[in-house]
Amino acid sequence: MQRVPSCQPLPLHSAAATRALEAALATTLAPHALMQRAGLATARLALAIAPHARNYWIACGPGNNGGDGLEAAMHLQQWGKTPLVSWLGTPATAPADARASHARAVAAGVRFVDAPPADCDICIDALLGTGASRPPEGQLAGWIAHINTLGVPVLAVDLPSGLNADTGATLGPCVRASHTLSLLTLKPGLYTAQGRDQTGNIWYEPLGADVMSTEPQASLGGTPAAAPRRHATHKGSYGDVAVIGGAPGMSGAALLAASAALHHGAGRVYVGLLDEGGMTVDPTHPELMFRAPAALDVTVLTVVAGCGGGPAMAAQLPRLLSSAPRLVLDADALNSIANDSQLAALLRTRSARQRQTVLTPHPLEAARLLACTTAAVQADRLAAAQQLAQQFSCSVVLKGSGSVVAAPDRPPLINPTGNARLATAGTGDVLAGLIGARLAQGESAFEAACAAVWLHGRAADTWPQDRALTAGALARAIN
Repeated sequence: MQRVPSCQPLPLHSAAATRALEAALATTLAPHALMQRAGLATARLALAIAPHARNYWIACGPGNNGGDGLEAAMHLQQWGKTPLVSWLGTPATAPADARASHARAVAAGVRFVDAPPADCDICIDALLGTGASRPPEGQLAGWIAHINTLGVPVLAVDLPSGLNADTGATLGPCVRASHTLSLLTLKPGLYTAQGRDQTGNIWYEPLGADVMSTEPQASLGGTPAAAPRRHATHKGSYGDVAVIGGAPGMSGAALLAASAALHHGAGRVYVGLLDEGGMTVDPTHPELMFRAPAALDVTVLTVVAGCGGGPAMAAQLPRLLSSAPRLVLDADALNSIANDSQLAALLRTRSARQRQTVLTPHPLEAARLLACTTAAVQADRLAAAQQLAQQFSCSVVLKGSGSVVAAPDRPPLINPTGNARLATAGTGDVLAGLIGARLAQGESAFEAACAAVWLHGRAADTWPQDRALTAGALARAIN
């Protein structure tokens, strides 16, 4: 068993793949062995989380997730603790393994109670597992609501009850766990959408399964490989980035992207503001070179387009989509493409011409590109990112909690870093600039997107608590 780090790339498996892996593993073991392993792991982690706890409330559902909880209760009873079990199942209707664990708990002297206790030192949520497909109702929903009022550590078995294992969407009432023990596999829903808020600290126990024997549905991002600079290099070795955007009143967005590209190692950074009366030099960053957008030779540049571009961005896109070898499209560039079928067609042809492209939509921009609602995007973020990648034949960063990076014909990646301190104006522009800098230095679109997203989030995770995170400070910090 290990606590899942944010620095290690790991495979993520869907609920269906997990069930198939479980069935295959079960054929190699004695009956009930898998549930015994799961229950023991749960009990051990509960003891580690709250070593001085005496009273454990274990809320058990009617299926095998509840069986894991029953098995954990037996061990806690044998270790001198006081587990109180509320079980929504019965011996007559429970699956065979859960029925066996119930018998073991009864034999050990575990006490069963019909209603949740008034108080406890720790709660184990073993109500619903990966098979849950509809919103919790009735007594089940009531118990979930009660768990969320306890104010004690809550350990969710496999995943918090009410959370979709594949998407991270909540099905209705959902347990807010302080710890989650993911069994057999790690699931995508633990890391994106509502998953990050509901799971707390995530732990992993494979129960003896060989997870590498089955194809993952996604992966968890890890620390990007370091790329030391060789001594015999010069500014031309690290590429040229041009940021095109900054309509009147929005110059700051373009400057933030440019600052991020500069501090992240691009050899030269140009700024093409769409505000004709805008600044021609940035005294805080004299390294930035200002040019009229039309004067930039985009055939030899990595272009970051859209940051604060407004409606004027649309007129720039035909040239950029046709000629830029490496292109990051953000904000108003994406909105322009969503509103113009000819621009969308130009975007789709870039891949066939060996052009590198990254889209960086937030959920609303993604919804515009897919002609659907933001709610539909958020209901299945992995599917939305993959659909965008396939539709436009490019790499996509679907921003948000657990940002998803997708590219055609490969499993998506979920980024494990970042927090709500990034929910401030301009941080998306910084991300676009980071991706542009890495593209300019030779990384592929997918590699650049994965690395930039991880570093962007990691900066927020390590940001000093007594210091405000602003986009300008963030751009300077990621170098």
